[in-house]
Amino acid sequence: MTLKKVLLVLCLLVAIFASLGLGFRLGQASRGSSNSNLGQFSLEPFPSFLNSIFGQGNFIFGEEKPQLTVGPPEGIDFSLFWEAWHALEENFVDPEKIDYQKMIYGAISGMTESLGDNYTVFMAPEDLKIFQEDVAGEFEGVGMEIGIREDQLTIIAPLEGTPAEKAGLRAGDKIIKIDDKETRDLPLDIAVKYIRGPKGTEVVLTIMREGWSETKEFIIIRDIIEIPSLKWELLDGNVAYIKLYQFTQAAHADFNAAALEILNSPAEKIILDLRNNGGGFLQVAQDIAGWFLEEGEVVTIEDTGSKEEQEFYRAEGPSRLLPYPTVVLINGGSASASEILAGALRDNRGIELIGQDSFGKGSIQELEELSEGGLKVTIARWLTPKGELIAGRGLEPDIKIEMTDEDYEQERDPQLDKAIEVIKEMR
Repeated sequence: MTLKKVLLVLCLLVAIFASLGLGFRLGQASRGSSNSNLGQFSLEPFPSFLNSIFGQGNFIFGEEKPQLTVGPPEGIDFSLFWEAWHALEENFVDPEKIDYQKMIYGAISGMTESLGDNYTVFMAPEDLKIFQEDVAGEFEGVGMEIGIREDQLTIIAPLEGTPAEKAGLRAGDKIIKIDDKETRDLPLDIAVKYIRGPKGTEVVLTIMREGWSETKEFIIIRDIIEIPSLKWELLDGNVAYIKLYQFTQAAHADFNAAALEILNSPAEKIILDLRNNGGGFLQVAQDIAGWFLEEGEVVTIEDTGSKEEQEFYRAEGPSRLLPYPTVVLINGGSASASEILAGALRDNRGIELIGQDSFGKGSIQELEELSEGGLKVTIARWLTPKGELIAGRGLEPDIKIEMTDEDYEQERDPQLDKAIEVIKEMR
């Protein structure tokens, strides 16, 4: 069986809408198939409906014991599982509500949830489709990335020009309720499903923000969300201000085009704004880093828990923005690929980070497309080139500038103002 594996950086992008990113690996792998007995499965006779649930060809039935093309681990006793299964079949008060397909999906979901990692999740086919739409960069919803922080559903970043941003939601807001559903202990993928919905429909989010004494309800009308890539403009005649929204597939080509324009402009210095950028593809972050770093310099380190198995991702050029004095803006909405890029520029070139602490989404998820649905599994964590762990910690800015409620209301940007002040002093 061939399983497609996709490696994005995330967090948020738990999907571009959900999380934080997300980090996912891009590539393919093949898994061999081997027949093995069911071993400790105590089920006689084996229910025929499971053949249709798991897909034709996945089960081979002989005269004595059924066999799976992918068998259970040796030494694991599954009799308790089947015992519970039979008890539900025989005793559940509403037998017409028993859906064997949903029971299988629920069992797999429970297995992933038992690992205690918010980013390791099973996606049923409809959820996998949503995830793939998010990665493509267009979907229907409110337009924000969410993640789990300190066991609470939290907004990583509202996306530029979306209903979430227009409603006044901010990075770091805690989502207490989605409509009438409490979010405490709510799995991330389920929260995404509750928030998303068709264009024109309404969702009510109950929000708690730092500094508030009580929650506030935000009524948001869903819309088609088209995720922008980046924009750039010339400030004060010679400062190129680059606002990078996401590390989507389109961001690679868009950044290349913008960089060439900058090279042919009067720009002499660069402000790279990664605020509210929840991540995306690792490869895109690596490619963009290549414009600012010397070829061969480390962009990030993939840490699987063993130094012998660490993998180093390096800049591949073209290094043409290397001579430009640069500062980077970050905040609590900077996650995953944003943290990787910011950390790489800081560790290699001593580039100052300005703003607020980043989100701290530094784990790597690998997507395996199963025969039905997909499994997103945390397989490693990102380190900065100097070995700093990102996950759960984030990056601390060299110059910390807070944004107040009054700043937002008056549409002031003291963080950008500080970046302009700092970059002007650079030679």
